[in-house]
Amino acid sequence: MKLGVSTDFSAAHSLPRHPGKCKDLHGHTYRVDVVVEGAKKEDTECVADFAEVKALIEDVIELVDHKHLNEVISYPTSENIALFLKAELEKRLNGSNLGITLHSIRLWEGKDKWVMVERD
Repeated sequence: MKLGVSTDFSAAHSLPRHPGKCKDLHGHTYRVDVVVEGAKKEDTECVADFAEVKALIEDVIELVDHKHLNEVISYPTSENIALFLKAELEKRLNGSNLGITLHSIRLWEGKDKWVMVERD
């Protein structure tokens, strides 16, 4: 079974190798949709507690929220930001007792552009 949690963050970045305006410093409000999966537990009849999943995600979002992403991620394209978030979330999920795994992350750059990464 899968469940999802969404959150957002704001950050700035520049993409010096980009041929257009994105080469200059600029910012976005990003939305992150995280999907995890696991078995429904007999005692709670839930896959996981939404609050616990959200807290874990917020812990990762702290790494990028209101940051200059070039100082956090070597070349912060949307694709690389999504891969960074995926790696950090997997680390935390693997170290938790939630009993769930990461299925996918969809990173929205603004309202109408997104990139998705799924588990390997």
